[in-house]
Amino acid sequence: MFRHQGKNRTLKHNLQIATVLSFVAGIVNVTGFLSFKQLTTNVTGHFALFMYDVTNFKFWKGTIYFLYIFSFLLGSFLSSFLIEKYRENKKLNVFVLPTVLESVILIAIAMLGNFTSIKYPDLIACLLLLSMGLQNSYVTKISNAVVRTTHLTGLFTDLGIEISQLFFPKVHTQRDKLKSTIKLRIYIILFFFTGGLVGGLLYSKIDLKLNTLIVAAVLLLVSLFYDDFRYKVIKTKRKYNQRKNK
Repeated sequence: MFRHQGKNRTLKHNLQIATVLSFVAGIVNVTGFLSFKQLTTNVTGHFALFMYDVTNFKFWKGTIYFLYIFSFLLGSFLSSFLIEKYRENKKLNVFVLPTVLESVILIAIAMLGNFTSIKYPDLIACLLLLSMGLQNSYVTKISNAVVRTTHLTGLFTDLGIEISQLFFPKVHTQRDKLKSTIKLRIYIILFFFTGGLVGGLLYSKIDLKLNTLIVAAVLLLVSLFYDDFRYKVIKTKRKYNQRKNK
């Protein structure tokens, strides 16, 4: 799920990582909005508000939206930088670093909410956007830009295009590939929605508040280390079978 790249990557791998990360993004999106009344998984709306303030010469007011945008960008940069820097280390799963960093940020925010009142909500919103920038960057690199999990605008656009292509089989002959892509888009949308629904219930009904982010972080870490453990088990079995055959 996290390790396979390039030609070794299959639809199954993309579906697995899409379901986990879109579910996490859905939780973060709802938790951020309910806590701080800000969107914390994408920057499209923030960019529009930033441009509105700039055109009305409210530069200082627009600064916060610029910081939101910059935080997402910084997360994306940091994730990619860590992956590129440690890519040559064959013993290290380079995607561990940004995933763990994302989890640490989510847990730290939740812990902060437990021990003190949030005096600077805009700063916390920036950290959540940073974490989503991290996630969107590494899942893009893992899947070779096939999977993106933190915002849905592009997904709905692509889904609409691909569904329309089903009506023209003579032009779009690779039907199985097209159906697989549509299936992937639907999975991401459904699990983003499900994550948001679960996040809302945990936040409001069970009253976890910011502790809802811990659920998202634990899910990330369990998926990451289970995938790593499973990979090592499979690798060990292969080595054992090769020695046995010799």
